[in-house]
Amino acid sequence: MRTSPELRRKLISVAAVSAALLTAVPASVAVAHEAAPRPAAVPAAQTEAAPGLQAERLIVGYKSGATEAKSNKAAAADAESKAEKTGEDVDFQRRLGTGAALVELGTNPTRASVADVVAQYEADPQVAYVVPDRLNKPTAVTPNDTEYSKQWDLFESTAGMNVPGAWDTTTGSGVTVAVIDTGYVAHSDLAANIVGGYDFISDTAVSVDGNGRDSNPADPGDWYNDNECGQGIAASTSSWHGTHVAGTIAAATNNGKGVAGIAHGAKISPVRVLGKCGGYDSDIIDAITWASGGTVSGVPANTNVAKVINMSLGGGGACSSATQSAINGAVNRGTSVVVAAGNENQNVSNASPANCGNVIAVAATNRAGSRASYSNYGSLVDIAAPGGETRTSTANGILSTLNSGTKTPSSENYASYQGTSMATPHVAGLAALMKSANSALTPAQIESAIKANARALPGTCSGGCGAGLADAAKTVQAVKGGTSTGTTFSSTTAVAVPDNGAAIESPISVTGRSGNAPSALQVGVDITHTYRGDLVIDLVAPDGSTYRLKSAASDSADNVNTTYTVNAAGEAANGTWKLRVQDTAAQDTGTLNGWKLTF
Repeated sequence: MRTSPELRRKLISVAAVSAALLTAVPASVAVAHEAAPRPAAVPAAQTEAAPGLQAERLIVGYKSGATEAKSNKAAAADAESKAEKTGEDVDFQRRLGTGAALVELGTNPTRASVADVVAQYEADPQVAYVVPDRLNKPTAVTPNDTEYSKQWDLFESTAGMNVPGAWDTTTGSGVTVAVIDTGYVAHSDLAANIVGGYDFISDTAVSVDGNGRDSNPADPGDWYNDNECGQGIAASTSSWHGTHVAGTIAAATNNGKGVAGIAHGAKISPVRVLGKCGGYDSDIIDAITWASGGTVSGVPANTNVAKVINMSLGGGGACSSATQSAINGAVNRGTSVVVAAGNENQNVSNASPANCGNVIAVAATNRAGSRASYSNYGSLVDIAAPGGETRTSTANGILSTLNSGTKTPSSENYASYQGTSMATPHVAGLAALMKSANSALTPAQIESAIKANARALPGTCSGGCGAGLADAAKTVQAVKGGTSTGTTFSSTTAVAVPDNGAAIESPISVTGRSGNAPSALQVGVDITHTYRGDLVIDLVAPDGSTYRLKSAASDSADNVNTTYTVNAAGEAANGTWKLRVQDTAAQDTGTLNGWKLTF
């Protein structure tokens, strides 16, 4: 793991007790490098510690036979002795688990005063070592992949998705992502993370691989001639679309070549549904079912069940009951379904399956953080992510794994694409990171946490881009270690929600907990309402702090029956929590049937 120049400088300045302490180690490593043994009577630190040491606390290790090694009183007395000899503040704080003593040097000690104290300890024959109590911080690993510097979508401060900051916590290990797409063409920067998939294309005219459904999801190419896919539709070379999507999610990382994947510890199961001119709903429905662990007649059971499905595909019209049924089945089996909003620069309500329920619909942003000119928009969009916009430069697109073949597979390469198809795997990759960090998360909790931890778009979005720009580091931090202990507090008292009226509140008294609430507090909400877009919902903590669960929007669907995830780690667990609900528009009323908190 490499450290930034700034971090190296900080570590070196802190570690300058002696020449032996000048070794710069990653900030996540808490073990100090110690000076080599030397005759106790030689005050080496007095000459070696001088340049640059800045520290407010020291860790002092005493030799096993020393009284100070076993007695806090003796260690405190020794600190007082060192203070008298140096004229500096030296206060014993506590004993570490290793037996070493932690001493504090007062507020803003000078480098010279620190050096004096260090010299006194190192000259003491009872002291085995003295090292600074360094401040460690999370380190965002910079991969050594040769094209990583071009992946602005992962790390740029303006409109990147803040992915490297999440890698300190998780890389997605233990999670399989099904990429329901054109299949997979072999690529050495992906091969290590590919597991078994399936080819669900039943029509040989679409499959162009000479057969129908089989266990080989290899992408033979999806090229077509002029007018072959409809009158007036120009010819196209093979897209290798599924391989590009897969690379964004889980390209091998830190392997000294190519690009980095967002969830590079995860596995990709390629599920082929798109061929020449596209793919049928019927094949996609079976693919969703199978990928999530459901049974499809005539198809072997899936041994690589996915907890995340990526569908960078779509068509026009309303969400069909058949497609919605398949999505509901997947979500009920615990699989998150992430879908592209579409590239028609229109309201996503006209694009399926992004307009289906129980999906995470993803709009695309450009390098400036505005909605990409092609991206669909609207109240059904859940979140935005980098999708690129290449009108001015391909450098502003999304770089990922590809193939150079114009019709059939040729040599592997990399290329930049743009589209909501490229934005979607960013969010699918984030969902995989979250599931890896906290395996107890449900699809509803994953969606809620992604929205709750998004940041405002740095640019503009006309029409609606959901909760904002997805933030990987913030979202993973919010859900990590948030596994529920199973303690639930609930209210089943129904409260009427008046039409376009004052907010109502429903209380829950939490008792018997210790410390603060979790970083992934689960808030289950059950509201009957005939136009849920009117509703604003807030969680109110015992101290009065509010957490917005839902804002008003143009959403004509009925009811709110979902679980939100709130980072409430800064709140005391015990006390009276409230759910606040307000109807902000005329013509519809509702009822808060009940709600619950799960710690």
